[in-house]
Amino acid sequence: MEDGHKFNQEVSKPKYDCLLFDLDDTLYPFSAGVSAQIAKNIDEFMIQKLGIEAAKVAELNYPLYRIYGTTLAGLKAIGYDFDYGDFHSFVHGRLPYNNLLKPDTVLRGILQSLPVRKLIFTNADTNHAVRALKSLGLEDCFERIISFDTLNSSNNTNPFEKDGSESARIFDFCEHIQRPDSDMVLPKTPVVCKPFDDAFEKVFKLADIDPQRTLFFDDSIRNLMTAKRLGLHTVVVGTSIRTTGVDHALESIHNMREAFPELWDSEEKHEIVQYKVGIETSVKA
Repeated sequence: MEDGHKFNQEVSKPKYDCLLFDLDDTLYPFSAGVSAQIAKNIDEFMIQKLGIEAAKVAELNYPLYRIYGTTLAGLKAIGYDFDYGDFHSFVHGRLPYNNLLKPDTVLRGILQSLPVRKLIFTNADTNHAVRALKSLGLEDCFERIISFDTLNSSNNTNPFEKDGSESARIFDFCEHIQRPDSDMVLPKTPVVCKPFDDAFEKVFKLADIDPQRTLFFDDSIRNLMTAKRLGLHTVVVGTSIRTTGVDHALESIHNMREAFPELWDSEEKHEIVQYKVGIETSVKA
């Protein structure tokens, strides 16, 4: 007689079950000119809103970005008091999105055909992400946008709030640059942002992401180096050259299908398969 037994066997789990994307200069090329316009707007914000001399702006901007992850984070760290919303409105709100970004039907088709989770992780604010994605025709291609707003509270308190003049509350960052060997201790920023561990770890928790099964796409090598150290699989976008901390390199985000064909196979190859096994037994008289 035949004794039928059923059991489930998971053929194998897909290597990746989540795709995490940076936005600027990743989902569209650097040549679009968005970053150049953002940099110009940041300079103007520092001059017009914070009263920093133009010559000093040029001296401050990149070192603050390099040390603190973003210029905003650096300005907050050294004591400048301004509202996050005002900064983003000035820097991103004035961007001519429709002149700089055009609908990308190729990328839209790629993203919509992918059977895995897709999320945005950007240091910019949500309004910028939404407007940029809409200009690209990608506004409905992602499960979630994790932005500056997501990772940072609306509390804009100056970390150096104390009695005295504004100048007395500003850390002399230029002196620190000029005297790198001095014992001056750099102040910490209240801002959570890439490329630092706490930003990534917060994203993992908020979005229930397993870094070991996630592909992270970014144009920034330093962001990718942190991601790699924390267990993410890393993809640099905008170059074909792989460097430290980079697992894969794509000249364009449009090269995803050629680089990761297994992403499109995941639904077919990694499903639960049910088997019925027949076991023959003989009974002797």
